[in-house]
Parts: sequence; structure tokens; C-alpha cells
Amino acid sequence: MERVSARFDYVIVGGGSAGCVLAHRLSAVPSVSVALIEAGADTPPGAVPEAILDSYPMPVFCGETWIWPELKAKATRNSAAKVYEQGRVMGGGSSINVQSANRGLPRDYDDWAASGAAGWAWDDVLPYFRKLESDVDFPYGSLHGADGPVPIRRIMPQQWPPFCNAFAHGLRSNGFAALQDQNAQFGDGYFPGAFSNRDDRRVSTAVAYLDAETRKRPNLHIFSNLRVERIVMEGVAARGVVAVSPHGERLRFEARETIVCAGALQSPALLMRAGVGDASELRALGIERVLDLPGVGRNLQDHPSLTFCHFLEPRFRMPLTRRRASMTAARFTSGVADCEASDLYLSSATRAAWHALGSRLGLFFLWCNRPYSRGRVQLVSSDPFAAPQVDLNLLDDERDVARLAAGVRVLARVVAASGLSEDLRDFFPAAFSPRVKALSRVSKTNAAITSLLGLLLDTPAPIRHALIERFATRGVQMSSVLANERALNDFIRANVFGVWHASGTCRMGDARERSAVTDTEGRVHGAHGLRVVDASLMPRLPSANTNIPTIMIAEKIADAMLGRTQFAARDQRGLARLTS
Repeated sequence: MERVSARFDYVIVGGGSAGCVLAHRLSAVPSVSVALIEAGADTPPGAVPEAILDSYPMPVFCGETWIWPELKAKATRNSAAKVYEQGRVMGGGSSINVQSANRGLPRDYDDWAASGAAGWAWDDVLPYFRKLESDVDFPYGSLHGADGPVPIRRIMPQQWPPFCNAFAHGLRSNGFAALQDQNAQFGDGYFPGAFSNRDDRRVSTAVAYLDAETRKRPNLHIFSNLRVERIVMEGVAARGVVAVSPHGERLRFEARETIVCAGALQSPALLMRAGVGDASELRALGIERVLDLPGVGRNLQDHPSLTFCHFLEPRFRMPLTRRRASMTAARFTSGVADCEASDLYLSSATRAAWHALGSRLGLFFLWCNRPYSRGRVQLVSSDPFAAPQVDLNLLDDERDVARLAAGVRVLARVVAASGLSEDLRDFFPAAFSPRVKALSRVSKTNAAITSLLGLLLDTPAPIRHALIERFATRGVQMSSVLANERALNDFIRANVFGVWHASGTCRMGDARERSAVTDTEGRVHGAHGLRVVDASLMPRLPSANTNIPTIMIAEKIADAMLGRTQFAARDQRGLARLTS
């Protein structure tokens, strides 16, 4: 039996980076009733868990409390499926991610517009990037906002610890230019990473948009720990959703419009379960077709990524009391034939984990911007609570392999010039494996184990290198990886993973395109009262972490839904573009 909970103008499915924005903006109109449904726990003001507020994200990221533990993904066609950490808590990914506030490049959004998403070029989206932010370091000028809900800040070079200065020295030695602002200087170079943080505390979208004043609105109703079972369809019209409580109670939320904000892996799954997707595949699962939209679940993109560690001598270690670990990043060009400029991204962290072992290891992330490879999300069952099959297919296009190979070579040269160590064996490949993740969970047992392992790393270099090769790299050395092209490509294929930037699975585009799922305001083609608003809409993954672009998408669509014009792009035409 279903109990009708209430009737609303808007029901928002998912309280993540987009859902919180929409709940805040839509409920600002008193005559509009809004329901926000989140499958995970709520984090109201004054009750945000300390682990979520912490500037250092890895403890919350490595646990299972605030993610979907059954959601897995295959990085490549030949790899095993592994847990793909997606937020299940108010704020979604913004409550568990590294807090990177990276917009990407103007070309990313101009490409959206050129590929069928009219109205989403750089000049169109810039007003909404400005609207969402309060930039602490660059509050003035045409490219930044000063009074938005999300604070943006950087740790500037004069405050960098020795590890970051060594990394920067290695970058400069290899010709990298110094940039101040990655969100306003669009050429290659290294820079202090921008992140969404205030007073060294995380600012999720739940904190930024669902503040105490917003929660007092009588027309906003927030429901947590309710999992949406299905979208209620009458023909091609969405009439709301049915959600299930932890105790098994089934509640029906009726709505004039249903807005799906469940992320690029779960949003397409919800549509397919409602009969919106590839008709033949739905039929094979016994799901009645409502709309034949074969693009649902396709066009899945993530940044193909690799990680590396470097043993840190005591002078390069940062105290665990200093929480912010990621400070320095870089954007550069692979030089691979027929590929774009600024197609690689490199970030660093002063520690690899929260514990005594992690504090002895610096961390490097390398990924491909604007990947060419495409994956997909598929249903494996009509069961509404069965996790979808996720195939990232990260290296289907050889250009992504070639670009990562070029990036690894550049990183090796940067590390060699950094002064971090005279012994190249202190630099080694790392993997975010289930074993590493298990060791990264906060517990007294892990603290004791990692304290011992940390002490072992401080033994003489021959013993340290033997331990690293035995327990971390299983005999793989960077010298052998870099020795020839085949060895490097084999290493990349064995170790690549996604960096949790899933996007593109309900992409915006013209209704005449069979691959397009929604129009440029997130409305599902052919449906009534059904909209998708999250990273699923991105036609192509931008040269950025997805959190800030997803917030921007929600801001822009909320504005269109409410018919507002004060932030319309036409009023902002002609804003100067900075090129570097």
C-alpha cells in the first residue's frame, strides 16, 4: 500500500549538489511548494558531522556511511567492478568530495553550445558561476562573484608547505608558468587550487543552500532517509514519486513537476525504471516502454586517472593538525597529435591518508581533460533497488591512453626536478584499491597498523624500497614503467580509474538527435512534468571537477524555471575573456 504524503508543485529527487540548489531557489517563491527527498541522512545547521566538515576529505570518503556501498563501476572493459563512491547524504558529492572549485575552460561550454545545447556557451554560463560564488581571493571584476552562497578560496604560494614548494619548483623547472587563478587564467601553468571552503571547514551545498533561514520556509519540505522507488508515470506524464522509508513504509509524493537530481549514474537508472530509455532493452527486462530515448544511460564520461606517491623525508611532511592537504595543481598540454591544448590536469596532496603512514607519502593525481572514451549505465534488473551496471570504458579511445602516457612522462620529469629525493625509487605508482580503502577507514586498529608501517618507511632506503615494492607496487618500479612505450601503456591499462566525475548520461540536445535525452532546461524529450538537473546533462565532460559546474547548471536551470532575467546571459555579453 502507498500512503499519499502530500502534493507539491515540485518534487526534487536527490539532495546533492544540484538538488540543494534547486530546493533553495525554487522555494524562494512563497507560492511554490517544494519537496526535497534525499536517500541519506540530513545535515542541518549545527548537526553537520565533524567528518563532513573536516577540510581533509579522505576519512569520510573511505567509509560507507555516506556513500552507496552497492554502487560499483568497471574502469575498463577488462577490469573488475569496484565500489564507485557517490554521496548518499544531504549535499551529495559536495559533502564527501575534495572540495575542488574548478570551473573548467571557456572552450568546454562553447563546445556544449556547438553540440546542440544552445544557450550554454561560456558567455551564457559565466553569470551563474559568478552567482553561486563568493570568491575570497578575487571578489571583484567581471569573472568572479562576491556574494554567492559558496565561498571559494585558495591557499596562496606564500603559505605553501615545503612539499608544495618542491612540487612547484619541479613544475617551473619543466617550463610551467605560474598562474594565480585557475578560474580566470585559461592557459597552461600551475596554480593554487581553488576549493569550496570557509575557515578551513567544508561548505557543501547543504551548508551553502539549505541554511537555517531557508529551512524555515513553510513551503519547503525536506525529507531524508527516504529512497525513491519509482517515478509515477501516467502515459508520458510524470505525476510524482513513490519513496520507501527505512522501515518499509511506502510514501507517494504527488507533484506538478518531478525533478531528478540523483547524479549521472542513478538519474538514468530512475528514468529507465520509469520506462524512459532504449525501448528494446527495457522490453528485455520486462519494463513497459513509455518513451523510446536510447540516449538514456549512454555518453557516460569520467576523467581517466592515475595516482602516484612519493616518500617524504621528515622536512617535507605536514602535521596532521593542518587539515587542508591539496593546495597545488597544474594544467598542461600532452602534445599528442590531433588532441586539444590543456588536455591534462595534475594535482598534488601533502599526504596520502589521514594516518601516520599517509603523512609520510605525498600524493599526485594525473587525469585526462575532455576524454574521448565513452561508457554507459545499464539496468540489470527491473528491481527498483538493484544497482545499475556501470561501465566507464575509460580507455576505449587510444588517444586517452596516449595522453596519459605523455602525462606520466611529464610528471616523472617534474618529480625528478623537485628536490623531493635524490633516489627515483622514492617515487612510485599507487592505486586506490579496496585494500588501500579499507586501511584508510578511521579506526584504532588502522591507526595502530599504519603507525607501524610508517615507522618501517623511515628505515634505511634499501629496506624502504623493498617494502614499497613488496606491499605497495608488487615489484613495479617507475624506471621499468618508463623504459618503453609498451610497458607504460600496459601500466596505464592496469591502473587507470575514474576520479568520481561521472557525467553525460542524460545529455542536453536537440529533440531531433536520437542520442539527446533532455532539452536545454533539463526537460525530458517527449515527457511532461519530468526534468533532470545534475551532471547527467553535460554533453561533454569539462576540463574540471564536476561539483562547481553542476551547481552552475542547477543555478541556471532554476533561473529559467522561475522566469527570472536579472542574471540572464544577454546582460552579461561582452565580458572580457582572460587567456592567461
